[in-house]
Amino acid sequence: MGLNESWQARSVASVWHPCTQMQRTQVVPPLPIARAQGPWLYDQEGQRYFDANSSWWVNLFGHADPGIVQALKAQLDVLPHVMLAGCTHSPAVELAERLSARTQGVLGHAFYASDGASAVEIALKMSFHHWRNVGQPDKRHFVCVRQGYHGETLGALAVTDVQVFRDAYDPLLMHAHQVASPDDRQALPGEDAQAVAHRAAQELENLLAERHGEIAALIVEPLIQCAAGMAMHHVSYLQRVRALCDRYQVHLIADEIAVGCGRTGTFFACEQAGIWPDFICLSKGITGGFLPLSIVLSRDDIYRAFLSDDVARGFLHSHSYTGNALACRAALAVLDRFDQQDVLGQNAIAAQALDAALAPLETYPGVEYVRRRGMIWAFDVKAEAAPGRFAEVFHLAGRRHELLIRPIGRTVYLMPPYVLTDDLSRWLAERLLNTLDETLQQSHADRTYQPATA
Repeated sequence: MGLNESWQARSVASVWHPCTQMQRTQVVPPLPIARAQGPWLYDQEGQRYFDANSSWWVNLFGHADPGIVQALKAQLDVLPHVMLAGCTHSPAVELAERLSARTQGVLGHAFYASDGASAVEIALKMSFHHWRNVGQPDKRHFVCVRQGYHGETLGALAVTDVQVFRDAYDPLLMHAHQVASPDDRQALPGEDAQAVAHRAAQELENLLAERHGEIAALIVEPLIQCAAGMAMHHVSYLQRVRALCDRYQVHLIADEIAVGCGRTGTFFACEQAGIWPDFICLSKGITGGFLPLSIVLSRDDIYRAFLSDDVARGFLHSHSYTGNALACRAALAVLDRFDQQDVLGQNAIAAQALDAALAPLETYPGVEYVRRRGMIWAFDVKAEAAPGRFAEVFHLAGRRHELLIRPIGRTVYLMPPYVLTDDLSRWLAERLLNTLDETLQQSHADRTYQPATA
């Protein structure tokens, strides 16, 4: 048994892997990663893999980025952690200040947690508690967008509409109102992306006009519904929902956990629509893929509604590692990179190079809806062209071509680290197309195979 096989067997025997049907690990064993550098992951036997999905969308500047490493080493020598209840520390304060400045001071008072789902839970609780504190306790329901994903804790699942995550736990969940997705793939004949956005916003308006007295907040993923297969929508949708939330006194929660930190071409996706929500949820890329951290930013009028001598009017949420100093320092190093280098400009140039290298996808048989926003690329494989267990087959083929890539259903997507060069873009496109060729050839073989008869 080789090193890889040994670690795979030990992992399956001891670790319950997330979002994994463990029975399938006999066919798709976990990849045993020993080290990482830049965009590359290396297994126990030294084979490299390009981290095409940035390790679930968290790795912004490549693995083991020297600037973040040095920042963490310096923080380790001073203060790894202290509780944030009754204490404070400079990384938490500086990070809150700098993130607020990036919203032009519209949002502030960062509340820290560890992961995206927790940030969503916090925003939902804050919204309800705010309305109760200002004398509107009936506003305790939420609105979410069909195909939306916001995490897998019970509160986050209540506003999630990806069936594979939600259905098993549905009996445990509160039920949110659902409105149409602005996914521009749903265009009717004669519609463009803006028309789809308008139609979706109209359904929201109809709901708010009737039920706004009981609705606390709407939660959206700005510009891209990621777990729904990188469903992209027109910026006008965000503009319409901001106006509707203002009109009907409903909070707008922007879940920027996946799309923030420059992924869509601006630091916050909401910037492209020229709007600010009432809450922003951040996580994933904010620490560059080094440490767990999530953040909720809120408007000052919401924060002020919690100020009182009554403890019960304060916001009641915590965990032991809230505002961990190491995680906050990693996030500050990420912000340093954005402040000191033209990250967004460099990404725009790199994206054009990868666009050119991926141009064959536009006419590739069996492929549809080729799309990009910022540093996210996606395309769908037509059902008739895809083999059974398409995502699994594609993932394994990718490994053979030095790619770590996990499709979402029949949606193949790239969300690479922000370290693309022209040569690396051409290499990545070539390996992706080779993986696609191999996968669709498997589909053809499956359809043409005729078993022998006696």
